[in-house]
Amino acid sequence: MSENPDDERLEELREKKMEELRERQQGGGDAEAQREAQERADAQQEAVLKQYLTDGARQRLNAVAMSKPEFGEKVKQQVAALAQSGRIQGQIDEDQMRDLLKELQPDQQSFDIRRR
Repeated sequence: MSENPDDERLEELREKKMEELRERQQGGGDAEAQREAQERADAQQEAVLKQYLTDGARQRLNAVAMSKPEFGEKVKQQVAALAQSGRIQGQIDEDQMRDLLKELQPDQQSFDIRRR
């Protein structure tokens, strides 16, 4: 009985993950393992963003991330979470990204200056 190629790939990933867990339990390279895990998470997040954002939306998000890195990271995490939960149908275009940015933007205090 031949296995499905996806099943074979899944089994390979399981074996790799088990090997990583064994190494981690033995205490080998905790800092390096954390760095590699972070790199994998970042790569996965970028792949999700490429899949669910149009070019215009990605450019707008990158512009926001350049000017406000913390806010840009928050938006990226939010988009990835929405995609993984299945709440995004199709791709997010630039107008939808603009609306999402407005929605996630923290409330800014406005100052009224009156001259006498």
